[in-house]
Amino acid sequence: MSFKAALDDIQFNLFEMGLLKQIQVLPGFEEITDDIVPAVLEENAKFVEEQLAPLNKVGDMEHAQWSNGEVKSPTGFKDAFKAYTESGWQALQHEVEYGGQGFPKLIAAATSENLHAANMSFGLCPMLTDGCVEAIRQAGSEQQKNLFIPPLLDGRWTGTMNLTEPQAGSDLALVNSKAIRQEDGTYRLFGQKIFITYGEHDMSENIIHLVLARTPDAPKGVKGISLFVVPKFLVNEDGSLGKRNDVFCTSIEHKLGIHASPTAVLVFGDNKGEVGEGAVAYLVGEENAGLSYMFIMMNEARFNVGIQGIAVSERASQQALAYAKERLQGSSLDRQTDRQAGPVPIIHHPDVQRMLQTMQSLTQGARAIALYAATAHDLSTHHTDDTVRGHNKKIQEYLVPIVKGFSTEMSLEVTSLGVQVHGGMGFIEETGAAQYYRDARILPIYEGTTAIQANDFIGRKTLRDNGEVALYFVAEMKKTREELQQSSVQHAKQMADYFSNAITAYQSAIETILDYAVHDQLREAYAVSVPFLMLAGYVHSAWHFAKAALVSQDKGTPFNKEKQQLALFYMTQVLPRVTGLSETIKASRYVPQMVIRD
Repeated sequence: MSFKAALDDIQFNLFEMGLLKQIQVLPGFEEITDDIVPAVLEENAKFVEEQLAPLNKVGDMEHAQWSNGEVKSPTGFKDAFKAYTESGWQALQHEVEYGGQGFPKLIAAATSENLHAANMSFGLCPMLTDGCVEAIRQAGSEQQKNLFIPPLLDGRWTGTMNLTEPQAGSDLALVNSKAIRQEDGTYRLFGQKIFITYGEHDMSENIIHLVLARTPDAPKGVKGISLFVVPKFLVNEDGSLGKRNDVFCTSIEHKLGIHASPTAVLVFGDNKGEVGEGAVAYLVGEENAGLSYMFIMMNEARFNVGIQGIAVSERASQQALAYAKERLQGSSLDRQTDRQAGPVPIIHHPDVQRMLQTMQSLTQGARAIALYAATAHDLSTHHTDDTVRGHNKKIQEYLVPIVKGFSTEMSLEVTSLGVQVHGGMGFIEETGAAQYYRDARILPIYEGTTAIQANDFIGRKTLRDNGEVALYFVAEMKKTREELQQSSVQHAKQMADYFSNAITAYQSAIETILDYAVHDQLREAYAVSVPFLMLAGYVHSAWHFAKAALVSQDKGTPFNKEKQQLALFYMTQVLPRVTGLSETIKASRYVPQMVIRD
């Protein structure tokens, strides 16, 4: 089937849910009008549907190919990347002064979903470049900004993030790559990095690696990590390319999914380039402050990985829906008295409808959270009032682990259901359903596992402010529940009742986590961090569905009717999951430590 970007639901969130209106009044976004936004989204959809979606299966089958330190992209990828950057999509959300177009995060989040839904393996390259640009913009010197950002935005160069080493996965305190300062102010960097997405490829003329390493006298642990720019080719003062740097790809990984995206092993300082021994590196910011700088890129990536979860779920949902409309199997329950009617499309079977509506509601709920978070980001960076900026910064930071953790875990369920809808054909690679399942499996792992997101959600996002932001959301949800109870929305009472139970479960979970901390029971709190994160994701999705039902009540379009029906399905069939999660959180104090045998 052909892929179509989910513009109906994206524009519903932007326009009918009022997100875009909040952004249009901000300084710098005055030209983001009601006419321009649909035109941009439609042009973006056309590009990804026509040029990237057809390459999704090609890349999955061909894989990226490594030979003698070089990586060849699958057929069509190089030309598609050239077209992508020449069309301005890489530069969409970045500053005009460096060659960007200055669009808000809200619009970039929508176009990012379209990109990854069309071709997630391809989308990883521009995604990492976006993060690289943002890290250099916030932490780099003026010279570094002017030298590196414009070529990254126009597609001549791409960017990477180099954290992981064989002995240092998520525990960056174990990073031992070394950077030795030279008399000219540069550094020579030595070490090995693994799992580097697009660490080597043939789609751009240069690759800008952002690398974590230690100087010889650096303190131990994370306080001794510095951040460096290491170009594949050195860059002359006029921006032209110079000598080949001492960084090389020694292999790429053979993976379960995202086959077209090269996951590289990079060796720095093996004396194979044209610069002598040690990769020439340039310090970003100050020594020993690298982790905070890298978190700029990491948080950008975490949000976008959540977007990837939504994207692959949308793609899987579309394919499952199309298949269910075509596949003839079994008799309709509505025709039991007429056994001669013959087989019907499986979409008429109740359990297939259950699966399809579960897929759609989980995807749309996660999308609403992500676009709401993107709006908070724009308000936190562009609003003229310091208080409003600060409040929205807290909101955005609170939501990032939900966007990353919940959306990616959700994508595993959705893509698995996509295989199930196809039945036995879903297990056959030719249908394409299996690829979405395989591709999605990396999402809860890279850029910080779900447990890492959940631990951050508890420690930095809930306990640090004594639940202030979490309880703010609870209060806002109660207001929406009251509106729903008083509305004329069909089945409003039933939806409000289920939503009310979920809000109670959310508030109880927050209070339980806070109570664990007060009584120095941190193990009990962190033991249920993932259930707590998932509970929050389900309830925040319900909040947006409740608001969507209210917005849709007086509109008679097919989409608005479907949105109200999906809201009812979500509230009654998916949201009750939070009750069990809430009980799990309360019972954490009774769970013994696991017996670990030799």
